Amino acid sequence: MSKLTIVANITAKADKIELVKSELLKLIPITRAEQGCVNYDLHQDNENPAHFMFFENWENRELWLAHMEGQHLKDYLAATDGAVEEFVVNEMTAVG
Repeated sequence: MSKLTIVANITAKADKIELVKSELLKLIPITRAEQGCVNYDLHQDNENPAHFMFFENWENRELWLAHMEGQHLKDYLAATDGAVEEFVVNEMTAVG
């Protein structure tokens, strides 16, 4: 199976930007240490500070799915409950 790229867009509510950012930052060291994680990079939009984007590469989809079931993501969801306006995940495959 080929490498999987994930683009995850998270938009925080205007009054919850710093909370969401701090919780997203907590995910980075844990996720980077997970089996199958090639890279896990968080970005913040220069024009809209409420918009965050993770650019991730995984060895395969199964290992990414295992990541998605991790306790650290459950903790993130609990900590940011009601603070996120939108969360969109795109599973992508390199074509060129």
